[in-house]
Amino acid sequence: MQRRFLFLVNPISGTTSKAGLPLLIQQKMTAAGVDYAIENTVASGDYSFLEEKVRDFTDIIIAGGDGTINSVVQALRHHPVSFGILPSGSGNGLAFSAGIPKDAGRALDIVINGQPQATDAFTINGRFACMLCGLGFDAQVAHDFANAGKRGLTTYIRKVVSNFWTAQTHPFVLENGRDSLQLDAYFISIANSNQFGNQFTIAPKASLKDGLLDIVVMLRQSKWSVLLQTLRQVTGLVQLQSIEQISAEASVLYFQTNAIRIHNPSGALLHVDGDPADSSHLFDVQLFPGAFQLIYP
Repeated sequence: MQRRFLFLVNPISGTTSKAGLPLLIQQKMTAAGVDYAIENTVASGDYSFLEEKVRDFTDIIIAGGDGTINSVVQALRHHPVSFGILPSGSGNGLAFSAGIPKDAGRALDIVINGQPQATDAFTINGRFACMLCGLGFDAQVAHDFANAGKRGLTTYIRKVVSNFWTAQTHPFVLENGRDSLQLDAYFISIANSNQFGNQFTIAPKASLKDGLLDIVVMLRQSKWSVLLQTLRQVTGLVQLQSIEQISAEASVLYFQTNAIRIHNPSGALLHVDGDPADSSHLFDVQLFPGAFQLIYP
């Protein structure tokens, strides 16, 4: 089947105007000799209106942020299509993890010339996630950011700073097969991609295609120590561990698994792919290997 692209554009994601994007798409698609159509995304995430239309396309290209990508992939991945990304959100963690640049022209070249590859996803209590979810501090930031009324990196940084010094730890119990671990932590990140977004790498060893999730836990310690240990984590100085190797003196836990159960008795907040989500006192996390085809450089 000759390639046909369906572009799904989120007109309000991120802070950059998309007024020139349709013309750029037209120019690139005409030069490549590829037929295409453009639709706007929908805030509800309900793409049932595309169920018939998408059967006529080979590739779905998403111009939006991580939350938009999550909704589109979840809704349409059962079709035999490849997904491409034109990063235009606030963080763009999935795109950057996949090596896709923010520049729209270069990203369009990738969706035309790149290769689709099977890419992992995961579920948390059945909710689909492409990139990363978190409990605790980063989820509080995500909730505040969603309610800020203004998007962008500057707003996100402000929310991080305003929450940092008042952040409290939460009790958690992690269960991984036969192993169980009780702890108090500022946050737990469950990472399929290696970063929150904006190249802030929380799980340096994470891969979108390795059949594993990277779990990062920032344990109770002084706030100054949190800053130091976060710097060590994002720069790759914290080595991967196994639960059996974890020391009582550890400041950061960093390990890989394909499934984990998390007890959350205090009801710490949750985000999924950067968007606020309903929390629970118990989370079952399961990897979904090769969940969708993503076009890589």
